[in-house]
Amino acid sequence: MPAPLDLPPESDDVRTLHKLGYAQELSRVLGGFSNFAISMSIICILAGGITSFHVGYCSVGGAAIGLGWPLVCVFSLCVAATMGQIASAFPTAGGLYHWAAILGGRGWGWVTAWFNLAGLVTVLASINVGTYRFALGAFYPEAKPDPMEQFWVVLLLTVSQAIVNHRGIRVTQVLTDFSGYWILLIATVLTVSLLVAAPSHDLSRLWTFTNYSGLQDGDALVAWPRTESVPWLFALGFLLAAYTITGFDASAHVSEETEGAARNVPRGIVRSVLVSGVFGWVMLCAVVLAMRDPDAAAAKGTGAFVFTLEDVLPKWYSVVLLGCIVVAQYLCGLATVTSASRMAYAFARDGGLPGSRWVRFVSPRFRTPVVAIWVVALASVAFTAYAEVYETIAAVCVIYLYVSYVLPTAIGLVAHGRWWTELGPWHLGRWFRPLAVVSVIGCGGLIVIGMQPPNEKAAVVVGGTVVLLGVWWFAVARRTFPGPPVGALTPQQRAEIAAAEVRVHEGAK
Repeated sequence: MPAPLDLPPESDDVRTLHKLGYAQELSRVLGGFSNFAISMSIICILAGGITSFHVGYCSVGGAAIGLGWPLVCVFSLCVAATMGQIASAFPTAGGLYHWAAILGGRGWGWVTAWFNLAGLVTVLASINVGTYRFALGAFYPEAKPDPMEQFWVVLLLTVSQAIVNHRGIRVTQVLTDFSGYWILLIATVLTVSLLVAAPSHDLSRLWTFTNYSGLQDGDALVAWPRTESVPWLFALGFLLAAYTITGFDASAHVSEETEGAARNVPRGIVRSVLVSGVFGWVMLCAVVLAMRDPDAAAAKGTGAFVFTLEDVLPKWYSVVLLGCIVVAQYLCGLATVTSASRMAYAFARDGGLPGSRWVRFVSPRFRTPVVAIWVVALASVAFTAYAEVYETIAAVCVIYLYVSYVLPTAIGLVAHGRWWTELGPWHLGRWFRPLAVVSVIGCGGLIVIGMQPPNEKAAVVVGGTVVLLGVWWFAVARRTFPGPPVGALTPQQRAEIAAAEVRVHEGAK
């Protein structure tokens, strides 16, 4: 009779995971900072905050930054806080999908999973397309984006990010930890440099409303169609912060790789939003204050940020800063592959994806969901072939993500104190319900804003997704999708958990 396998002793994290019905297949090596850094890297104020700068500034000018950005960030904190309470109770890689399924039933979980996964895939596409276009505009300002060139560059970026993720969470951890520090360092250097070089410090710009709608760059619309409604235009400018402050569910998706997940995951979610919101606001305010001619900057549209930088800083210095920003944007995409692949792995583990048997595979050598990594990476590249317009990609990913954010929050609002009574160690107490109400209403508003012209194609994509999911669920999935384990585990489920951990441990040797 062979000797029993010497498995490592169970930690509280592993016991919690077993209670939820899952084996510890992934490598649990991330600490609190690493969990925070991965969400910080995906939010990346040097990515969305800069590549989408014109979405805010070219609506109502400086007021979109000085007033609009902090308003949206306060709302995002409400979403992050309510998300954190649910994550503390159910710390699994499935994140939002798993919460919705446990609290609302497998149907709601299935819908949430598809919106969250689609959001993560499209946000990866948005990041890498934005990186290509930003680099092109920064270093080759006379060149125009070429769809075929964009496709191949995005493919190369995404494949390299997938290779790093394939090699294991420890490799990814080093780079995402570096990314967290890098974002804060470059944002600080950029802010100080612009404030020092600014010809004046006219703070009134930050609350002055200027109607920049209808601006044209040749035959192309700079940002928003002409409207005389400044309040509506101000609301459209909210999309700058909404595009940027997303992806913080990454902390939840790496729950099964985080030590002390029930506490460190909600802290990572909330801190990443708070730190990104504050640093992003100060940095973008510095950009507005540094402009010599605000009207001329607005007329540059997507090039407004680069134009301002090169207008007030020495050419060599602005090139160095732009290069540092491109590095941050690449690492943002790297972290997004990590988050999206864990979501795909968790959904496949419960039988939710076509080919789930293969997608859920975890490499015994690297302890990573290698098939899921390549599936989400290649799917994001394929999406860019359809939606080559950056603004449309960004609008679609934000809508998908906020739908997936609002569903478990709304379900949690109904379930809280009724059938959801066992909370995690990190919770909001009596503040959960009011913050959840704010989150649901705010998410609904951002979804409506994200479908406005010139992003009406987003409404077609999202509407088509809703119809497709509805048909798929009622025709097939409601009979074939088992959902996550709920209630007491059967002896067979316990045996499967033990067998999975034995396979991983033997493979690691």
